Amino acid sequence: MADDKIESLLAYMENQTTCLNVAGDSPNALKNLPRTKQRVKDSSLPLLSNDDPQLLLNVHFNQAVRLRKLIIHTAEAHISQGPALVKLFVNRPTIDFEEAENEGEPQAVQVIELTQEQVQSGEPISLRFAMQFQKVSTLQIFVQSNFEDGDVTRIDALDLLGTPTLGGGARDLSGLHKEEDS
Repeated sequence: MADDKIESLLAYMENQTTCLNVAGDSPNALKNLPRTKQRVKDSSLPLLSNDDPQLLLNVHFNQAVRLRKLIIHTAEAHISQGPALVKLFVNRPTIDFEEAENEGEPQAVQVIELTQEQVQSGEPISLRFAMQFQKVSTLQIFVQSNFEDGDVTRIDALDLLGTPTLGGGARDLSGLHKEEDS
């Protein structure tokens, strides 16, 4: 697939998208997060973890998508709080922290060790295992640790890049015919 067809998939994000272990009292804080690093000027709406560095983002899409790249951005002034180890799970909306922390590949579709440069620049990270990112209805992003191994992880912007699948989750039933009663 050519990169020119890749777009932000956040427009396809459903209302039930949540984030667990987020500072404050809003599990819906993910919806307020700026979508790409270009939109972050003052980092005034960051997503911050509560109690420990772990975050569990559960992104629901309104149709199946093909996920190709991930952007996670933390501003330079806060880069030590940026996510360092991230695990991606596909179509596992009920996964909890214990499962996410203890599972590696292949249960986690991809485990990504980020660099400070990737997170600070907001560089798109290409995802491997393209077949496993073909029909994504929900994406679980587990942030296991940050760069300083501190109690707070900070994400200033997030984007998911790919393409919506044609027809979304709807099934083509045009080939079915009603059987006549005899």
